[in-house]
Amino acid sequence: MTSQIPHLKPGTEIENFRIKQVLGGGGFSIVYLAEELDTQREFVIKEYMPKRLAKREEGDSVIPKDDGTVLAFQKGRMMFFQEASTLATLQHENIVNVRSFFRANNTVYMALYYEKGIDLQGYIHKQKKLLSEKFILTVFPPIIDALEMIHDRGYLHLDIKPGNIHLRGGARPLLLDFGAVHQRQLSREDQIGRVTTNGYSPIEQYKQHGYVGPWTDVYAFGATLYACMAGKAPPPANQRHDDDTMQPAVDAFRKHYSKNLLEVVDWALEVDPECRPQHLDDLRQALSAKEQTTKSLSARLWDRINPALHGTGK
Repeated sequence: MTSQIPHLKPGTEIENFRIKQVLGGGGFSIVYLAEELDTQREFVIKEYMPKRLAKREEGDSVIPKDDGTVLAFQKGRMMFFQEASTLATLQHENIVNVRSFFRANNTVYMALYYEKGIDLQGYIHKQKKLLSEKFILTVFPPIIDALEMIHDRGYLHLDIKPGNIHLRGGARPLLLDFGAVHQRQLSREDQIGRVTTNGYSPIEQYKQHGYVGPWTDVYAFGATLYACMAGKAPPPANQRHDDDTMQPAVDAFRKHYSKNLLEVVDWALEVDPECRPQHLDDLRQALSAKEQTTKSLSARLWDRINPALHGTGK
């Protein structure tokens, strides 16, 4: 018998956790606030539950909707488990920290350390105005550090966007959601198909065998910078590839930001992958001249204007 409730009910105990409430989720997962039974510490639990592919039975088991979704469900479950195992190896102060991951209810769960805050997408919508250069130069250099460690381990994130950057007190960023992460392949023939996010994914991610590399995350990083200035993502890269009518940042935002910062955005957003920075250190060096004079002030401003912060669930 199929349950009418797609999520786990509050009070449900799973592994060593008790579900407290649903925080949110997307097309492939549900995110809960839970407490660890023996410590009463709060954690975020992320459950693989693809709405298009699966349903929940009485007793909480997650099963494919029908015979036609079995293979896609199983492949997605494997990728979710890969995300958890990858995250568990990436210990960095600006990357979400995995407490544990486990199988139950015919699906996979991730327990993430809970930290109060708000994601960058929500913050952009909340402010309803251009975010300051001080704020940008506080948030983005640590993201470069986190991404560089990912690249050094032989991985690519492939889904950098405001919704995947969590902001804690002091505007300290935390990189979230590694569902698209995979190991970097060294030849074009080895490249695999992948998902895209309009506005943030570069042209090579739209192609079945597009040649992705560090420059791919660089584009998404630049698009996220652009969103902080424009309040929205740039036009999709596949549209820009066919007819690029986007006004360069150095022209669109010249009254609000330094020329140096705007040139970094335009460089990162080059449609042609070979024209972008090929390594994150190129971005770090371009941003570093402005960073030192603005970082501490921005952190103080953030704490003053954001007294109430929300949870990490998405």
